[in-house]
Amino acid sequence: MKKVLIISYYFPPSGGPGVQRVLKFVKYLPQFGWEPIVLTVKDGDFPARDESLLSEIPKNIRVYRTHIFEAYNLYRRLTGRKKGSALDVDNINKEGKQKLSERFSNFVRATFFIPDGRRGWLKYAVKEGKNILINEKPDLIFSSSPPYTCALIAMKLKLFAQKKLKRDIPWVSAFRDAWTNYLTTPNRWFIPSMIDKRYERTTLVNSDIVTIVSKGFKDDFDSKYPEISKDTQYELIRNGFDSSDFAITAPEQQAKDKLTFVYTGSMYGKRNPYFFIDTLTELSSKNKIDKDKIKIYFVGRCGQDIHDYIDKSPIKDSIELIPYIPHSESIKYLLKADAMLLIIDEDKYSKMILSGKVFEYLGASLITGKPVIAIAPEGEASDLIKETNSGYVIPHNNKELLSTAILNLYNSIFSNNKSSISINKEEIRKYDRINLTRKLAEVFDKITENKKN
Repeated sequence: MKKVLIISYYFPPSGGPGVQRVLKFVKYLPQFGWEPIVLTVKDGDFPARDESLLSEIPKNIRVYRTHIFEAYNLYRRLTGRKKGSALDVDNINKEGKQKLSERFSNFVRATFFIPDGRRGWLKYAVKEGKNILINEKPDLIFSSSPPYTCALIAMKLKLFAQKKLKRDIPWVSAFRDAWTNYLTTPNRWFIPSMIDKRYERTTLVNSDIVTIVSKGFKDDFDSKYPEISKDTQYELIRNGFDSSDFAITAPEQQAKDKLTFVYTGSMYGKRNPYFFIDTLTELSSKNKIDKDKIKIYFVGRCGQDIHDYIDKSPIKDSIELIPYIPHSESIKYLLKADAMLLIIDEDKYSKMILSGKVFEYLGASLITGKPVIAIAPEGEASDLIKETNSGYVIPHNNKELLSTAILNLYNSIFSNNKSSISINKEEIRKYDRINLTRKLAEVFDKITENKKN
């Protein structure tokens, strides 16, 4: 087998959506002639932990774990937050009034931790990575970002191999999110912003191939670095679902006494359920639905502002908040849903957002035939729902369309009306993780063969 060094901060026991893509590649790459060697962190400051995912790592895969200086521990101390508290759901970049300690900490973060808060992994990972290159002699380097520090690690290792080992090891840099000037980018002042953009630009220059999960990422790179991006090789490899994750006993179907909605994943900031909750509340107040026949599960981590909003809602008794649970358990919630709720942030970058949960929803739809309700602007997520005919796409604040979708579902359950959704299963199967890994292996094969020639 050929060997690939995979550099990823998110790896089990990390939980959450960021870990799934790399974990499934590691799981399936050996079937296509590639042996993964993983470089990751030891005791990372993960937003969520899922120990159950450790069992999915193939037993013969070597995983190298290194120390990391976690900047977010410093951020917590500066802002008076509890050790281990999640920072994403309470939103470091939150809008509105901030305490002086928060403003100062955000300035420190934006100024010194470039390209991101995982910068403290760089020297440890590079040191270990050099040993891996010498001892394991991988045929290829693959980095998964964010965090974008992974790209800097890979770049340094590629240059080390060229200068010290006299080997031109190809590097495939992968992006699950866009980089600078994106939703999650800190508000940097001029000099840190220029440094961050230089890192982004040199990643495009030094990568042999850039893989992206959304077409919009290429457009973003093209607009920022037209002279560089035009010579960059891009490969679109979407996120997906692992059909083996759904090969579990689905919850027994009971006599329907409630219409069940399920949302899985984190919610904070602009990604919130207010429009959905308000629409249900209005339908209930007009006696178009019985709120006692509605059940909504929000499975994952929510910011405190969302907890407060739900507590004040007239339909709060119909809502249940489920803290982060193992991935296999979240799948069970999807399989018992009558509809799966997708919320895409309303932002200038919304068109390119195509989160991993979209594909998990499609995997559940493939099994159950149940639809997705996507509250989303025009873009790649809404296009995917339409291409697979897997549900309803409702623009933000279009209460009439959302009300119609909810009433269609409500009546299909309690009035025995047939659902109007006819899911395109063949289109969905394209996004099975094993098919996506085959495509990635083909990219690996192509670039290593080109290097030989």
